[in-house]
Amino acid sequence: MARIIAITNQKGGVGKTTTTVNLAAALALARKKVLLVDLDPQGNATVGCGIAVAEDALTACDVLLGDCTLAEAQREVGKGGFHVLPATGDLTAAEVGLLQRDHRETALARALAASPQPFDYVLIDCPPSLNLLTLNALVAADGVLIPMQCEYYALEGLKALLGTIDGVRRGPNPALEIEGLLRTMFDPRNRLARDVSEQLLRHFGDKVYRSIVPRNVRLAEAPSYGLPCVLLDRGAQGSAAYLALAGEMLRRHARGRTTAITDLTGAAT
Repeated sequence: MARIIAITNQKGGVGKTTTTVNLAAALALARKKVLLVDLDPQGNATVGCGIAVAEDALTACDVLLGDCTLAEAQREVGKGGFHVLPATGDLTAAEVGLLQRDHRETALARALAASPQPFDYVLIDCPPSLNLLTLNALVAADGVLIPMQCEYYALEGLKALLGTIDGVRRGPNPALEIEGLLRTMFDPRNRLARDVSEQLLRHFGDKVYRSIVPRNVRLAEAPSYGLPCVLLDRGAQGSAAYLALAGEMLRRHARGRTTAITDLTGAAT
């Protein structure tokens, strides 16, 4: 059975899409069957995988509205060895359409459950806001991976996101877990970054991935080539970080580790 992971942060610009794309490619390199679901109307994950979406092509919008199956809309990333459910700006229309329907928050979960193709991992790139698309991702997911920069405002945003996740656990998805917190765009020369990193480790312990994603030019350049950085330049620092993250994630899952949701004081809820 697939491990479904929503990659989200209500704060934008934290490396959410970069993480989704590169983690998908890294897990595929580890011979895992991976589906990347692009739920961001900006479609950056789709573009970052080199997928050009024609005007009449099937997308995540059609899947959420029940106009086609996931298998019909997904596309294979040839060089990457994984699949993508692409997105365009039409996803905004999907959100409006879902608002008029019953069980609107379970549309993605139902589409994934109906898919006959076996995947080891389903990674969902969420919009940088709390909306119906993000809610669909959280309801469908087994775990939440939170990319975040080590800065003061990130801690405030994290507190709000944990509250949202806890609300989902109390409602439509009681089994939802925190997959892990990933420090991104990290500059060890920055004292504030080091201080915030220490706070995260102090409050969340082993819920924080040991793998750290540095600021790296190649990570920023890769989308213009239509490739994840781990495929464009495996020797880049950013690529090494995401390959390490994939390895760390696989080891955690092999041990059957589960992670409870906590608040910022580190007390389990």
